Amino acid sequence: MLNDFSFISHSAAALSFGLLAILVASRYLRRDADRVLLLTSLVSVLWAGALAAQSLWGQPSFFVRYLLELLRDAAWIALLFALLRDFFQSTAIVGRLRRILGVATVTLLVSLLAFGVLEYAFDLDLLNGKTKVVGQIALSLMGLSMVEQIWRNSQSFGRSSIKYTCIGIAAMFVFDFFMYADALLFGQVSEALWNARGLVNAALVPLFAINTINTLKQPVDFQLSRSAVLHAGTLMFAGSYLMILAVGGYYVRALGGAWGEALQVLFLTVALTFLVTLLTSGRVRARLMVFISQNFFDYKYDYREEWLKMTRELANFVDAPPLPERVIRILSGLVESNAGALWIRDEQGAYVLKTAINLRPPRFTTIDGDCELCRFLQNQEWIIDLHEYRADPVRYNLLEMPDSITRVSGGWLVIPLYLGNDLYGVALIGNPYAPVVLNWENFDLIKVVARQTCNLLAQADAQSRLSRAMQFEAVSKASAFLVHDLKTLIAQLSLLVTNAPRHRNNPAFIDDMIHTTDHAVRKMSNLVDHIRKPKNDTDSATILDLRDIVAELAEHYSRRYPAPHFIPAPSPAFVEADPDQLRSILGNLIQNAQDATPPDGEITLTLKNARDNVVLFIQDTGTGMAEAFINTQLFKPFESTKGLTGMGIGAYQAREYVRKVGGNIDVTSEPGVGSCFSVRFPLARTNEELEETEQKDPTILITEPDPSAK
Repeated sequence: MLNDFSFISHSAAALSFGLLAILVASRYLRRDADRVLLLTSLVSVLWAGALAAQSLWGQPSFFVRYLLELLRDAAWIALLFALLRDFFQSTAIVGRLRRILGVATVTLLVSLLAFGVLEYAFDLDLLNGKTKVVGQIALSLMGLSMVEQIWRNSQSFGRSSIKYTCIGIAAMFVFDFFMYADALLFGQVSEALWNARGLVNAALVPLFAINTINTLKQPVDFQLSRSAVLHAGTLMFAGSYLMILAVGGYYVRALGGAWGEALQVLFLTVALTFLVTLLTSGRVRARLMVFISQNFFDYKYDYREEWLKMTRELANFVDAPPLPERVIRILSGLVESNAGALWIRDEQGAYVLKTAINLRPPRFTTIDGDCELCRFLQNQEWIIDLHEYRADPVRYNLLEMPDSITRVSGGWLVIPLYLGNDLYGVALIGNPYAPVVLNWENFDLIKVVARQTCNLLAQADAQSRLSRAMQFEAVSKASAFLVHDLKTLIAQLSLLVTNAPRHRNNPAFIDDMIHTTDHAVRKMSNLVDHIRKPKNDTDSATILDLRDIVAELAEHYSRRYPAPHFIPAPSPAFVEADPDQLRSILGNLIQNAQDATPPDGEITLTLKNARDNVVLFIQDTGTGMAEAFINTQLFKPFESTKGLTGMGIGAYQAREYVRKVGGNIDVTSEPGVGSCFSVRFPLARTNEELEETEQKDPTILITEPDPSAK
């Protein structure tokens, strides 16, 4: 038994995956990917155990082993789909990959399983051995395609959270691809590759374990300066490593005896996987960059690259990741770290935690704006090293640190963020990948970057405040219009109450009172309906004769001096508008003319038809207005010549509505002489006019009006 290399290899794989399943089941089952990894580990245990039992006792049968092989591949592909679901919820890749790769993979798996069941149950040899090998190759390629898509479409700062899992799965599928491709080429499965397969899978299990354990402290990849030196050094290291690997593989095969070829495959596979893992490790790159900066450059940073990198990060207006998270990523990247937290000052002067990356924030996440730390940072722009602070508090004048910072495990640097000369925020950076010795160059760069990022944070906060202010302004504007209409109704009702004692026995006054009260009730009902369910001004628009509306208004306002004199147009003046709105804005203009004209003055309402338009001239002999007032203040909201008694929105509201229905208002005035408001409306064509036009010109086709043209 101990002389059977296949048994040892697959037994080791079964034991390794069993330990992985115990690790995942006992501590890590928060995400879908963790639960699928547990299922995958259990299926891999069954698969490896079946191959080990076959090497020892010749059982189970080929069909069971083939079925477990397909289930194993399906489980690893399901894990890749779980990674897509957990890490790419906000991108379009999820839907596209699930539709294409999902359908293709499921179809392939179901087909292979169906043909296998038919062959086992009914002895139907539908697939020969080579076709089955091609199916296994296709499954391997499906898995590699998914790994490549996940890695290529993931954001750089999030790759570290799935790096080891992707490397392990890719290594498995690459090995299977070469093994089955070799079998397809030579007509049989290589015994060396088959025997080494179990140990290769067992050697990859630590990658899944490390990735699972590190889910709570996912590192962040970032762009490194001195890229040319780094890449050149990496290339030289990789070349030297491969040369040593080739020599080692030769001696392993030469000294391995009967197991030489299998041991060589195992040695090469494990060594190459280790090289890929090493080259993609952020910790190794960080240590290499510290070494390069200390020994090959006068300055620690390539300031051009650092500035361009920061500019690219801050110029990204997409809120993924959010701006505070990007600021922490920039600051932590300057000192080879991957963790941090950010507090921003709120409206009450306290500093509230906005984001925390790879750090466990304390229970209380607010820093008092009057604490000793904030006063200290307000007076002097210091970067506080918490390691130095704990070793020698006297160096920082026995500064008392708030619990929100001291109780954060893994905290290192406290960086103040200034907006001008005011402390706007506080950033906490976690411990670095590799030991970093800070000097004046680090501190100067951190201070400059902190001020630049703080400006952007303040700008984003100002934009948010402006958006809220605009929303409140819209609410206030609507309220002002409603109050203006209510003020007009109150004035009418107050006039009735004032005149009631003198005219209570006058039947004409009683009729007028009923009419005015009815108008006020309808107006207030419309206002209440509008507040409950706002609607567009054009929802209740109808075609009406402007002559009737103006005549009605002239009669209504004739009870007050000077009474308006109406000169109607000789022909109908049909316009399309809301009757209540039209009465309100024209009545407001007439009332303004009466307010500006003495009782012995004159107000004339003249209605004239023009080509495709009808114009209402409202002329008065009142106080008049200066040209500067007309140009800058007349149609500006909340600007009034009536002092505290007027709200200054009547003229503005009138012009806005007339413009909505396609017209406009023009004003001419002269102080001491009077004013003339020219209210122009587009003429509306009635059904009778359209029929007359058709009779005069039969070639004109009458169609239903387009609602969008109103």
